[in-house]
Amino acid sequence: MATPPAPDQPPVPDRQPPSDRPAQNDRPGQNDRQPPSDRPTQNDRQTQDDRSSRTDGPTPDDRAGTSTETGTEPGTETSTETSTEPGRQRRTFLGLLPLPERRIILDALRTETVGGVLLLLAAVAALVWANVWPGSYASVTEHTIGPSEPLHLDLTVEAWAADGLLAIFFFVAGIELKREFTSGELRSPSAALLPVTAAVSGVILPAVIFALVNLAPGGHPGGWAIPTATDIAFALGVLAVVGSQLPSALRAFLLTLAVVDDLIAILIIAVFYTSGIKFWALGLSLAGLVLFWLLHRREVHGWYVYVPLALVIWALMHESGVHATVAGVAMGMLLRCHTRPGEEHSPGEHVEHLVRPLSAGVAVPLFALFAAGVPVSGEALAVVFTHATPLGVMLGLVVGKSVGVFGGTWLAARYTRAQLNPQLGWGDVFALSTLAGIGFTVSLLISELAFPDDHALAEQAKEAVLTGSVLCAVFATVLLKLRTRHYRLLYEEENTDTDHDGIPDVYQRPN
Repeated sequence: MATPPAPDQPPVPDRQPPSDRPAQNDRPGQNDRQPPSDRPTQNDRQTQDDRSSRTDGPTPDDRAGTSTETGTEPGTETSTETSTEPGRQRRTFLGLLPLPERRIILDALRTETVGGVLLLLAAVAALVWANVWPGSYASVTEHTIGPSEPLHLDLTVEAWAADGLLAIFFFVAGIELKREFTSGELRSPSAALLPVTAAVSGVILPAVIFALVNLAPGGHPGGWAIPTATDIAFALGVLAVVGSQLPSALRAFLLTLAVVDDLIAILIIAVFYTSGIKFWALGLSLAGLVLFWLLHRREVHGWYVYVPLALVIWALMHESGVHATVAGVAMGMLLRCHTRPGEEHSPGEHVEHLVRPLSAGVAVPLFALFAAGVPVSGEALAVVFTHATPLGVMLGLVVGKSVGVFGGTWLAARYTRAQLNPQLGWGDVFALSTLAGIGFTVSLLISELAFPDDHALAEQAKEAVLTGSVLCAVFATVLLKLRTRHYRLLYEEENTDTDHDGIPDVYQRPN
């Protein structure tokens, strides 16, 4: 009890000990304790007001995140970062995409999905044609077209498909690379670390598995690069059939992974499958690339300028001994892919929008038609599982790609600040990694480059590519179907637009 005050002094109220009296900083809303009622505190109301004022979708800062919410219900904000200690934040992996990036990626995915379906149909047509009418298929694919002088362009139909049509595919890949490095997931080291680590791991492990299988006598280690590639169009074609409601973050990660994978494949082709370089032709091709860049930099417009120049650059690159698809990549990466004031789209995005349908809808399916026609029989399937080269290719795709991509993703997330979106699980990442084992277009191309003088061995490698890709597609289908209901809920929350303003509601929520 307090001592009674003196008569001439006003009474002094009893004071509680500091440990019994709630401190100013211990009020509800300032720590982990929740207020006894559901009424928001002043700080909560201020936070909600700040959030509700952002109705244009997340900015790059929003994506970096300042919120600490990690709800697990569909529709919860997923592009935030979770604070673990003062001054440090954890980046959310597979979170909600920024709205502008989401629109670009979804537009690309729609085109690639249609192209993937056409690719599947072309592959089936090639298999039927080659097995029902093998003589007809061989006569068409081996027919020679083109002038022999001065640049030795008298190529077979199969070679034109591999060197010519795929140059269009790699041109689009070059634009994608430039866009990813300037405004996409690869623009900052912290954001790029995860997909780059996943892609590199998904290249190294298949190559190691192939090399180990082919160490024995009779093996052919020279085909180590065949199972290292991912075919994004084929994978998206599978998704169009079995996973059309997959969240956009998973699709975007697969697309970014494939872009990095394409870059690695390009480097492999340029470094390991180039021989007998003619420096005069290579020098003229590089001079053409410089002219291409100068015209683009000076904003010279007109397809009638760039298309003939591109054809000359491609022909000279082909003559030089460097694989001609490298010319397509180089020209794609020379385009400007960032917008300037007053521009709605960059020149690179505009060209990509025009050329991508040609690549996905014509070039890649035609390549598949003239490259995927291999014998299908019990004997051919037995060879895949009993001979070192095709077995190494098949195991590299099914085991190496799946485990490599998943392991690289997990390790990168484990040893960085990345935190998996709580609405998804590592099982979802593994299903996506299994899809990465679908290596079709580039794997078929490398099969021809790895064994140019052994047609039978190249055919076996192609059979293994088809077998491994089909197995990966089946495994991924099973894994994705187990989560169909959950994906549908996330997809609906992500795409609901009740006010029909073109901006999904999830980007306009106050919390």
